[in-house]
Parts: sequence; structure tokens; C-alpha cells
Amino acid sequence: MSFRFIRRVAVPAALFSLAVAASAQGRTELLVYTALEADQVQAYKAAFEKENPTIELKFVRDSTGIVTAKLLAEKANPQADVVWGLAATSLMLLDKEGMLQPYAPKGLEAIKATMRDPANPPKWVGMDVWSSAICFNTAEATKKNLPKPTSWADLANPVYKGQITMPNPAASGTGYLMVSGWIQMMGEEKAWKYMDALHQNIGIYSQSGSKPCRQAGAGEFALGMSFEYRANKTKRDGAPIDIVLPKEGLGWDMEATGIIKTSKKQDAAKALADWAVTKQANELYAKNFAVLALPGIQEKLEFVPGDVEKLLAKNDFTWAAANRDRILTEWSKRYESKSEKKAPL
Repeated sequence: MSFRFIRRVAVPAALFSLAVAASAQGRTELLVYTALEADQVQAYKAAFEKENPTIELKFVRDSTGIVTAKLLAEKANPQADVVWGLAATSLMLLDKEGMLQPYAPKGLEAIKATMRDPANPPKWVGMDVWSSAICFNTAEATKKNLPKPTSWADLANPVYKGQITMPNPAASGTGYLMVSGWIQMMGEEKAWKYMDALHQNIGIYSQSGSKPCRQAGAGEFALGMSFEYRANKTKRDGAPIDIVLPKEGLGWDMEATGIIKTSKKQDAAKALADWAVTKQANELYAKNFAVLALPGIQEKLEFVPGDVEKLLAKNDFTWAAANRDRILTEWSKRYESKSEKKAPL
């Protein structure tokens, strides 16, 4: 079976045709909206389908902010069956709109209580944590005589003017967890002053949480603000980067799973939710992330220094979800001028 992504949802007629085709093959086609990295999805898909041969997963994949906006825009006529690998703060917004089906996956009792919806049954269940990290190109730094930062505060140093790239928090969950983390760590007034200073050093705000690290790895910028999975993979792939975990603490969010209430494929959706909390699934997550929802599985990412879990900043997810629109409006008003253009829909 060939593997393919559906990057944008087609018109309903096209979805109907896909469903008919899947039915003809005796398989249930499950439409999954996700912000998982493209290079993670194939392994997850293959493992799930091997255990569930009567279900075929089709993915709509994009950055966290774009997927979240798409789901909310489709509230009156949801297209997705399941959300798998989207920020918990985004799933909290969907829950607020009444879009999620309560469900307790088999094996839920083994999942960390801090990494699932406290409701019983929960509307969403966490998978893993992803946290902010800085990719620092040592070759570019040597050429330009740039010091290696150790803190968020260091990035406001004028020596880095034009040398930093960061994700736009309106498009990227990685960008939002950074901004939310700074506000929660510093307080609003100090955090906005910090972002004003940081903005002077930003070359561009990308539409992706992965892109800044890839850009730093390629030498387009000396520093790329990204997240630990992408930083680890970029270094593993041979880029001349050091990975910096700022000492003040790391902004973070959880990837999570939730079932769309209006899905007509509830049994298949529940099968995916069940599998998403298994040891097998968590062993796959562990290849990408240092902190998992299922205890006893996680392993240290080889190139990420220090203990990521101990560096995670205090994070009020309810506050982060409730204040998202307000924060993004203010951020865009101040900094949108340096943002990368959005891809056309």
C-alpha cells in the first residue's frame, strides 16, 4: 500500500469517494488531523495499521496553529474523525467548543495523571511532551564571532541582530509554547519587553516549529529557536549545531489524542485512541521525545544535554488555552512585520 499525505482536506464529494474506495476494500478509512512531524507519521501509521489491518489512516497534516484553526473553522461540519498529535492546549479549545467525544482508552490508568484531561472520562489524552530548544550553528558562530547563549536573556544581546529565526506562534505550537512560557515565567510586562528586544535580533518568524532549526543547521541563520526533537534530529543528520536548553526553563506543551464527537466511525476512532496509549506506541514516541505520558519507556535523546523534564517551566495549560487568542493578537500587532508569508490555502 502506498503512503500518502492529504495536506488539505478536499471537497466533501472527494472525501465521499475516498470512503467508498476504502469500503470496497473492506477497510474503514479514518481521517486524522495532526501536527506530528512528517518524518514521524509514517512509522506511527505503519505500526498502527499492522495491529489494526481493518483500519486505514489518512492524514491532514500541518503546523499546530494551522490545524487548530482548520478544526475550529470546520466546527459546524467537522471533517476529521480523530485528532492525533496536536497540542493539548489546542484540544482544550476544541473541548470548549463541544467538539470532542469523552472516551477512556484501554490502559488509561497507566498514563501519568498530569498528562491527560482530568475529566472522567477524559476528552483528550497526552502522548508526549515537546519543549523549546535553541539550535546554535557553531560554524556560523565562529565566522561571525558570536558567543554561545545559555539563556533566553542572552538572545536579546544586540550581537545577534539578524542572526535568529523563530516560529510564528500564530502558526506554530512551538512558537506559542515559547511565548506562553516566557509570559508565565517572567510575568506579562517583563515578557513583552523581552520580546520587544528579541524582535530586534530576529531575521524572520517562520510558519513552522521545525524550520528554524533546519535553517540554523543549513547556516541560513546562526540560531534557530525550535524544539528538542527537531534539534536532536538535525544534529544527528550531521549539521554543525550545538543544542541549547535555556537555563531559565523551557516552554512546553503536550501532544495529545482526541476523538471528534461527530465522527460516524467511533469504533475505529476508539481503536486508534486505545493504541495511542499502548507501550508499543510509546516506544515509537520515545524515539522522538524525552518525556512521555507512559512512565518507564522514555530514553534520553542522544544529543540533547541535561534532563529535559527537570527543565520544564511551570505551565498552566488552562491559562495558556484561555489566553491564546489575546496573546496572539498582541504578538501579531507587535511583530508580524518580520513574519514569513503564509502558504496559500
